[in-house]
Amino acid sequence: MAKSLTIDAKDMHYTPLNQQIREALANGAREVTVNGVLGQRFIGSGLQGDATITINGVPGGDLAMFMSGPTIIVHGNADHAPGNTMDSGKVVIHGSAGDAVAHSMRGGTIFVRDNIGYRGGIHMKQYEEKRPILVVGGAARTFLGEYMAGGLLIVLDLNETMDARGIGSGIHGGEIIIRGDVDDASLASGAKKVPLTDEDRARIAPVIREFAGEFGLDPEPLINADYTRIVPASARPFAGKYTWE
Repeated sequence: MAKSLTIDAKDMHYTPLNQQIREALANGAREVTVNGVLGQRFIGSGLQGDATITINGVPGGDLAMFMSGPTIIVHGNADHAPGNTMDSGKVVIHGSAGDAVAHSMRGGTIFVRDNIGYRGGIHMKQYEEKRPILVVGGAARTFLGEYMAGGLLIVLDLNETMDARGIGSGIHGGEIIIRGDVDDASLASGAKKVPLTDEDRARIAPVIREFAGEFGLDPEPLINADYTRIVPASARPFAGKYTWE
């Protein structure tokens, strides 16, 4: 089979579409372009390997769910929960994404050029060498980083429209880094602000450079900008909510 394949997804149900993508990769394709995508769910779900899938259109929910390895590039917006429980790989969205981006993500990278909805990064987690990364170029909505257990979440707020509340609700691992100042009133009770050190800035600089490279941005102003770093106030944010006999 050819190393590249183009699929026309216009009016196609998501089940046969995903079957075609799986068969293409199983038969040796390493580049798959899917045109005419409009709401088909589960694209890239459970896929493994080093293939690149280019999506022209708007994929439906749970894009790249459980994915381990491939790269998915979306030329358009994405629906809810892209990267749900993703294990490794990369998702690049040239647009905005819906709610619960990176839900329970446990590895890999997601770059969203524009905005995301509510509960971005909810329950992101990490284990040993696996540390998920979510970078948002625009703004995020309320409950960003809810129940976050690990990983790195960066919001660049390039259009300066960030107005989220309840940031870090229940966070007990990982870190949220937001360009600019964050009002204390925007933080949930389980989260706290700490200074961004020179070591922190050096650590996130390669991530910002990679993000900027994907979308044709100048990385240096972003690297040198002022940031607010948000971390857990406690490893057990809800310990006082429960009683034991």
